[in-house]
Amino acid sequence: MSAEVYQIVKADILRELCVKAFLKFGVDYDDACVAADNLVTADLRGISSHGVARLKIYVDGLKTGQMIARPDIKIVRESPVSIVIDAGGGLGQPVSKMAMEKVIEKAGVSGVAFATVNNSNHYGIAGYYAMMAIGHDMIGISLTNTGVIVVPTFGRDSLLGTNPIAVAVPAGEENPFVLDMATSVVPRGKLEVYDRLEKEMPVGWATDEKGLSTTDAARTLKNISGRIGGGILPLGGEGELFSGHKGYGLAMLVEILSGVMAGANFSDQVYPRDEKGNPLPAQLGHFFGALRIDCFRDLAEFKNDMDILIRKMKDSRKAEGRERIYIHGEKEHECSLKYNKEGIPLHQKVINSLKKIAAELELECMLQENDVI
Repeated sequence: MSAEVYQIVKADILRELCVKAFLKFGVDYDDACVAADNLVTADLRGISSHGVARLKIYVDGLKTGQMIARPDIKIVRESPVSIVIDAGGGLGQPVSKMAMEKVIEKAGVSGVAFATVNNSNHYGIAGYYAMMAIGHDMIGISLTNTGVIVVPTFGRDSLLGTNPIAVAVPAGEENPFVLDMATSVVPRGKLEVYDRLEKEMPVGWATDEKGLSTTDAARTLKNISGRIGGGILPLGGEGELFSGHKGYGLAMLVEILSGVMAGANFSDQVYPRDEKGNPLPAQLGHFFGALRIDCFRDLAEFKNDMDILIRKMKDSRKAEGRERIYIHGEKEHECSLKYNKEGIPLHQKVINSLKKIAAELELECMLQENDVI
């Protein structure tokens, strides 16, 4: 079958499959629903690099004990405007939703609040948690450190993660502003997509084991996994000419707030292994924040000004050959509306991976042959 074949699958079918897979390992039902919803939301928003294609990572993590199915989550310290949570080595999504709910609750009283989470695992798309604040007329913030796959500017070894930053801001009549970005040129999932499609990456995305530019996605992923050298470049690209050092600085900031500040592991300490080389809980850290807008200015006036700002961008003159200027989160919102109605296009290799997981876990296969594009 062609590498470019996609199959359309309804979001509810994918959620159900993911939930059942998590339940097979004894994950609490509510936690399984949160983790599954995060994965499917990524696909709905067109972020396939963080969607159900990653289910295998969680299945493998639960299988090996790297991710604890029923963690002992503890509140380590707390104040009126802050909270620190030990995730107990469990799935990153449930504890992150809990942490964001806590900061929203605290910000509702104090105006602002922040949370850190340590001893955690991959938490999916960062925007999922930042967007939780929008319905409360707050600005939401979500950061996390990740496995080391990014090289510092002028470096040869991967010492930072893609370390995403997400900020969600409500507007009035316009759609919310939702910035959800990696601090690297691209996330690892993008390389995985190019590897699945057997396509060359654009120049400037990654470096090889010598620290030189490469377009070979498979080689880069192999080097990252084996910690041979090289990796993805910081946002801006190679060197300082196109400001790669700024992306490097942003990645360091996320590492500080999510790792050092949270009391989590950081840099190449994350994803540790035991003496025999077996994977241990990732020990990742997350950082969350919420700001109640009406503590700073009148809410209606703020939303009106947000609409004005957004329209200034969208209604400004377009570059030659371009018909539209987008606001961050707008493409993802429109994609979500389309995919919720029509179904999510999944690459055939992702479909095959999901079917293999279903077979291994003895789950009823809900992925029937259907529309193919």
